[in-house]
Amino acid sequence: MASVRNMTSGKPGLLIFSFALPLMVGNLFQQLYTVADAMIVGQVLGVEAIAAVGATEWMIWLSLGMIQGFTQGFSIWMAQEFGAGHPKKLRNIVANSVFLSAVIALLMLIAGQLCASPVLYLLNTPAAVFPNALAYMRTMFAGIPVVMAYNLLASILRSLGDGKTPLYAMICAAVLNIALDLLFVIVFHMGVAGAAAATVIAQFFSGVFCFLRIRKIDVLKIEKSDCSMHPRTHLHLLKLGFPMAFQNAVISVGGMIVQFVVNGFGVIFIAGFTATNKLYGMLEVAATSYGFAMTTYTGQNMGAGKPDRIRQGYISAMAIAVVTSLVIMAIMILGGRPILSCFISGDAKTVADTLDVAYHYLFIMSVCLPILYFLHVTRSCIQGMGNTVLPMLSGFAEFFMRTGAALLLPRLMGQEGIFYAEIAAWLGADLVLLLSFLYCMKKLNRMFS
Repeated sequence: MASVRNMTSGKPGLLIFSFALPLMVGNLFQQLYTVADAMIVGQVLGVEAIAAVGATEWMIWLSLGMIQGFTQGFSIWMAQEFGAGHPKKLRNIVANSVFLSAVIALLMLIAGQLCASPVLYLLNTPAAVFPNALAYMRTMFAGIPVVMAYNLLASILRSLGDGKTPLYAMICAAVLNIALDLLFVIVFHMGVAGAAAATVIAQFFSGVFCFLRIRKIDVLKIEKSDCSMHPRTHLHLLKLGFPMAFQNAVISVGGMIVQFVVNGFGVIFIAGFTATNKLYGMLEVAATSYGFAMTTYTGQNMGAGKPDRIRQGYISAMAIAVVTSLVIMAIMILGGRPILSCFISGDAKTVADTLDVAYHYLFIMSVCLPILYFLHVTRSCIQGMGNTVLPMLSGFAEFFMRTGAALLLPRLMGQEGIFYAEIAAWLGADLVLLLSFLYCMKKLNRMFS
């Protein structure tokens, strides 16, 4: 039976780390989706194919980021009601969240299919990779309802302190995804569309796994009386979820502008840039896990009226996050080249040139990882308090810093300049989040004093 965890008592650091650890492993397996796609596509289909996948990256992240924003926002209220001990209210929030998620998924599915081709043109996608990029994007967008279902179910589980079920789901799905990648790309010769289809099918099975677990949790046994739809409930859920979804959308638009600039540097540069971006998820896998843990931890303690535990948890989580970022930094700096070479194939000069681009970008991001980890822990803590507007403002800071650096620095430094756009975005967000956290904690202390 899936277990739930009350995080309103016990040692904050131990609770957060033990909750984040299975999420970390689960996220690691989830990253195998994109990593396996990139490795198999790069090794079997070549540099142009992986460049095609890279050309779609930020559009795919836009849809995923919005889905995660909505579902994580919905789960904040769930965590608060669970922490407050209101099972009836919790079940009604879950039911209303399912309805909203279905509507949002349908709208995103339609919008994604309509916008796929025009957006690729706007991003200055090279003609050599355009057909494959379009095929990959359309296939991924067809799976939006599946991605929404998994993320909502996983968010429900995490809001109740269950980080293990999403882990088991991701392990099963990652293995299935790799098997289907090999089948669709190598055996059936389906190209990049086959890699995308493998990802969607694997995510479907991870969603089914989570659903079967949820059915066994007593507090989530929804009855007919729990399914009443309330406009006020919808509005409050959207108030929590929309800022987070919009924040991710804004960040994605900034990424598309970066991609536009990158696309002007040719296929070799695009392929190298893409290879490193495929490891981006690996770089921040622990950061996002600590973020999910902090949202649940803060939400439950917020519902229980324990501001001191929120402060203690934040300090503990930040210390753990910084140490983790330093470990990952060392691994990537020392072993980055062999890892990146798994994504690249072709003649010796093409491989060498692409690898040089990829490792240089990876080195810069790895050195700056503590900045990214501060961002995730702080943003998630603020969101767990129920404030999703201030984190949204940090998304705007990311947008302006990322796009400003991407448009300005290449003129001053050449191709080298584009590597610093991501770092500039993290720094801009951190400044906003630091001030926001201090404001929220001061307000929280007044609320419970």
